[in-house]
Amino acid sequence: MSSPTVSEMEHDEAVLRRMESLHVAVDLLPSSEAFLKAAISLKDQVLEATWKGSGGGRCIDPTAYVGLLGTAITCLRAYEVTGSPADLRLAAEIVDTCTAAARSYRRRVTFLCGRAGVYVLGAVAANYGEDTQRRKLFLDLFLEVAQERALPIGPEEGGLGMPYELLHGRAGFLYAALFINKHLGPGSIPAELLDPVVEAVLAGGRAGASDNPDCPLMYRWHGTRFWGAAHGLAGILHVLLHFRLNGSDREDVRKTVRYMVQNRFGHSGNYPSSEGNPRDKLVQWSHGAGGVAIMLCKAAQVFPDEREFRDAAIEAGEVVWKRGSNQKVGLADGIAGNAYAFLSLYQLTKEKVYLERAEAFAGSLYHNAFKLVARDQVNGGENTYSLFQGLAGVACLWFDLMTPESASFPGFEL
Repeated sequence: MSSPTVSEMEHDEAVLRRMESLHVAVDLLPSSEAFLKAAISLKDQVLEATWKGSGGGRCIDPTAYVGLLGTAITCLRAYEVTGSPADLRLAAEIVDTCTAAARSYRRRVTFLCGRAGVYVLGAVAANYGEDTQRRKLFLDLFLEVAQERALPIGPEEGGLGMPYELLHGRAGFLYAALFINKHLGPGSIPAELLDPVVEAVLAGGRAGASDNPDCPLMYRWHGTRFWGAAHGLAGILHVLLHFRLNGSDREDVRKTVRYMVQNRFGHSGNYPSSEGNPRDKLVQWSHGAGGVAIMLCKAAQVFPDEREFRDAAIEAGEVVWKRGSNQKVGLADGIAGNAYAFLSLYQLTKEKVYLERAEAFAGSLYHNAFKLVARDQVNGGENTYSLFQGLAGVACLWFDLMTPESASFPGFEL
C-alpha cells in the first residue's frame, strides 16, 4: 500500500477540522450500523408523534411538506432500505387516510404541497406491494389531477393564475409525474399529458424574463423573483432538466443556469435568495447554495461539456461545507437538507470527500438534533416531526446514508 500524498493528508486534516467544528469528534462519528439503528428509532418516534399517538385515521394536513404524508414517505424510505413489510403496510395505511383528507385540496396539484403527492405515493407503495388494483386506483386518481385545466395554459393564453414553482406550482406537478414514471415505468404518465405543461412552464419563464436579455427564464412567486429550490429558479430548472428538451428550449435552460452561475456572489460563491437581493445570508435548500448545488449537479450531467456547471456545483458545495451547519435540523432550511448537497456531489464526482462531508453533517444531527429541536420549540417552532421542517427529514437522511450511491433528496431528486 502506497503512502498518502501531501494533498491527501491535507484533505484528511481539513475533514477532521470540519468535523470538530460540527461538534462531532472523529471517534464519535457513528458507524453505518449506528446510523441505521438511529434512523429506525427516529422513524418510530415520527410514527408515534404523527400517527400512532393520535390513534391513526386523523389527518389535518395530508401533504408531504409538513403534513402526514411526510410520515408515509419516511416509512417508504425505511422499507426501501430494510425491506420491512410493516413499514410498507404503514405507508399504505397513512396514504389511505391522506387520500380522504386530500379531497379538499382540489386545486393543489403538487407533490410536496398538494394531492398529487398523495396519489403518487399510493401508487408507488401499491407497486412495491404488487397490488395491481390499488396501483391502478391511485394512478387513475393522479391522471385526474393531470386534467387540471390550468396546468398546460401558457402566458399567451392568459395562463398566469397557477404558479410555476416546486412547492405549489407546475414544477411540483411535473416532479410528481416524473416520480411515478421512475417507479412504475416510463410512460405511466404519457408524454402527451406532460409536454404541454413543460411548454407552459417554459413560456411562463420567457414571459417573466422579457425585460432581461441575459436570462431567458425567470419566474415570480408572490411578486418576488426567487432563485432558490423551494419557490424559484433552482427548483424549476431542476425539474426541467429531467425532460428531453431540444432546440431553443434546451438552450434557454442552459443559458438560465449559466446566468445563475455568473451572477452568484463573487466574494463567497453563495447564491442570492432572489433576483437583485444583495444579502448573502441564507445557505440552505430552500434559499441559497444548498439547493442550487443539487440543481447544478443535475445540470452538469445534462450538459457534460459545460465544465463550468460541474465547477460551480463543487464551489456551491464548498459554501455549504463552510456555512451550512446552522441551527435547524430539517430538509428545507437545516442541516439535513444541506447534507444532501454532498450526497449529490458524491454521485456526480465519485469523490469520497463528499460522502465524508455528508456523514459529518449527519453525525452532527446524530448528536445534536433533539437539542436543536428543543431550542426551536422554545423559539416558537412547530412541525417538529414533519418531513421538511423536522425530524422525519433527518430519518430519511440517515436511511439514505446506507445507500449513498442512490440517495435522493425527498420530493426534489429522483
